[in-house]
Amino acid sequence: MAHTRLRKFNTKETYPEQKLDNDLSQGVVARGTMVFLRGQVAQDLDTRESLHMGDPGAQTDKAMANIKMLLEEAGSEMAHICKIVVYVTDIRYREAVYQAMGKWLKGIHPCSTGIVVPALARPEWVVEIDATAVIPD
Repeated sequence: MAHTRLRKFNTKETYPEQKLDNDLSQGVVARGTMVFLRGQVAQDLDTRESLHMGDPGAQTDKAMANIKMLLEEAGSEMAHICKIVVYVTDIRYREAVYQAMGKWLKGIHPCSTGIVVPALARPEWVVEIDATAVIPD
């Protein structure tokens, strides 16, 4: 297979309160050189427990920790992030989110896009971050 899927899951298990049945993964290693991560939130990837309700900075730290863990599982690392996309549900969270995220990205300088959205998949999530990285030769 050309791509490696990281932590496959089905939305029936992740969002049991919703009528969904989608096969997804937390990340994809494409042709062995690129890693595309699913948007990460303040969720324990093993237990699916939502964490840090009401705290955008702490939610960002957990999302970034998930990104770090998934990149390492893929054979990459934070230093190889090329692009991130940040979704926040309230523009007032931007400062806390970017302060927390900046600690994880110090010296990396990825391209970044920030978007304010009305909601994320669960009401307790106020920030979601997806990342694209490379796996060096």
